[in-house]
Amino acid sequence: MTFSTTAAPSSAPAQLGGTSPSYNKDPVPQSREMGDVIPNQTQAPSQEKPDAKPFAHFVAGGLGGMTAATLTSPLDVLKTRLQSDFYQAQLQALRAAKPAPVPTSNTLVNLTRTAGMHFSETFQILRSIHVHEGWRALFKGLGPNLIGVVPARAINFYVYGNGKRILSDYFNYQNAQQTPMGIHLAAAAIAGIATGTATNPIWLVKTRLQLDKSNAEHGKSRQYRNSFDCIKQTVRHEGIRGLYRGLSASYLGVTESSLQWVMYEQMKMYLARRDSLKQNDPGYEYTSWDSAELWGGRITAAGLAKLVAAAITYPHEVVRTRLRQAPTVSLGNGKVEMKYTGLVQCFKTVWKEEGMVAMYGGLTPHLLRVVPSAAIMFGMYEFILRMFGTTS
Repeated sequence: MTFSTTAAPSSAPAQLGGTSPSYNKDPVPQSREMGDVIPNQTQAPSQEKPDAKPFAHFVAGGLGGMTAATLTSPLDVLKTRLQSDFYQAQLQALRAAKPAPVPTSNTLVNLTRTAGMHFSETFQILRSIHVHEGWRALFKGLGPNLIGVVPARAINFYVYGNGKRILSDYFNYQNAQQTPMGIHLAAAAIAGIATGTATNPIWLVKTRLQLDKSNAEHGKSRQYRNSFDCIKQTVRHEGIRGLYRGLSASYLGVTESSLQWVMYEQMKMYLARRDSLKQNDPGYEYTSWDSAELWGGRITAAGLAKLVAAAITYPHEVVRTRLRQAPTVSLGNGKVEMKYTGLVQCFKTVWKEEGMVAMYGGLTPHLLRVVPSAAIMFGMYEFILRMFGTTS
């Protein structure tokens, strides 16, 4: 029986003189949307392109966001409270109760001491929420949070994944290794603007519910009974425009999501190229460990990209939370006045009254939440896409 050794000119056996059977080791293209290695179609040029299944991104993004939000809800509650100006007195009391540290000229020692104090304060406040309000308070606002997370992540991943595919097709980029950073950046910016506009009212309700804490020692009761009551009171006192408070800061936050997507894509492309070299090496035995290493690398890349993007752009988170706070200045006769009236005014007010440090209030719980949250969300997103069988 005779076996044909004819291979494509670019195949590894052809380059080696055609002395061994073809193992289909051609350099393989990557998915534009996921950055994954997909089979080369050189042996079947007439085969149709795999279905992109654009709706799969909507479902996968929503489920990934829901899982991550539920697991990290306590840290989200803590972050929101520390970003607001309601809990600054509690922080000051915690600091006043501790002896002043001995001053030192060593910068590294000072930074380490400050970081340690920040972590200590963070977990003390987290514990006080559990002790004084019960474990349910750690999940306060989870309902509207999930109502916001599911469509927000679904919209973001849907617009980004399909936007990148459409832009790549328009500019005739055939695979992920040819796709420039500008495509990723444009798709991420469009996705961020669409997501922020569609879901801002939900995030406003979530923020106000998280800050609406019962305070028995001061004889105060909750301002809002539930999410619907929060919407009614907001519209009554502030109008429909009140539901879109903080939208300008959300648009500013597009820089964070865009930076995260671009870094994630670049790291994922590197991992895909590395994996492709292994699969194209005739002398290398590709095992399940290599596949697990690729997946682990993607999850790590998602967390690392979020860490860097969040740390760089964090002040917009504080400003957005302040803009979404319920009115705090009473004018009498049931009328109220907003303390923070706009993006620039909020920046100036916080800077003047509380200093630059306030711009990073809640940074520790924020990073503790968003880094694992991003890893969980992107991991679930890619896993669910595999279940849908989509590769492009």
